[in-house]
Amino acid sequence: MSSSDSSTAAGPRLLGPADVRSLAAALGVRPTKQRGQNFVIDPNTVRRIVRAADLTEGEHVLEIGPGLGSLTLALLAEGHSVTAVEIDPLLAQALPSTVASYAPEQAAKLTVVEADAMDVGPDQIGTPTACVANLPYNVAVPVLLHLLEVSDSLRHGLVMVQSEVADRLAAPPGSRTYGVPSAKAAWYAEVRRAGPIGRNVFWPAPNVDSGLVAFERRDPPATAATREQTFAVIEAAFSQRRKTVRSALARWLPDRARLDEIFATTGIDPQLRGEMLSIEQFAALAGARH
Repeated sequence: MSSSDSSTAAGPRLLGPADVRSLAAALGVRPTKQRGQNFVIDPNTVRRIVRAADLTEGEHVLEIGPGLGSLTLALLAEGHSVTAVEIDPLLAQALPSTVASYAPEQAAKLTVVEADAMDVGPDQIGTPTACVANLPYNVAVPVLLHLLEVSDSLRHGLVMVQSEVADRLAAPPGSRTYGVPSAKAAWYAEVRRAGPIGRNVFWPAPNVDSGLVAFERRDPPATAATREQTFAVIEAAFSQRRKTVRSALARWLPDRARLDEIFATTGIDPQLRGEMLSIEQFAALAGARH
């Protein structure tokens, strides 16, 4: 699209600070902490997010929590089709008309699903291949894990989360921030930090820093255990972080002789702490029992 085209009524135009506040005022919307709502007011930030997502031409993108539509418009502007899941009925119902006003030629590529992202499945969201979203900070980890679980079509993505959550999701074994979210996310995908986001690009400005997390789907570890069985080992191992993994797994498998046999079979040092184990090792422990 040429620069002259971008100024025409056909758009697409992106939302600036005045647009966001005007749309919110017209709807009577006040961002709530309960739903983790912080609306992006900087067009350059949403352009940066879309670029960093490394999308292929015309991808079907899943967006969670579109809010007033800042990121939605940036995705549509690049020719992608967007399925936007929004829990707030007012915002969900307003988004199509906002897109029709700011990006009329792209409006047909938007599908809005009014639902809790923790409840959606393929029957509602279809088969998106990418997820690009400013995730509600209070539920970012469970939402991301849920989407990776229920949507096999989801191959990669870029999500904005609280900076500390980004650190946890992308943490490798042995690092200070490695924990349950890191290990569970690693079951599904390669996860990495993809840059910081400043506080001043939001309205209202949050009192925490934000960060981008990129993920690329991969096959789960080879194991005789199911995902649920492997996740049970992860949860047990981190339930008592200061203890050795052998001690922490005592509730998971009270039979100490059998537990020692599993460590011997897998070659995993029982004196390690849970944060030292990779997803492959957690899967091996689960598989040796089942």
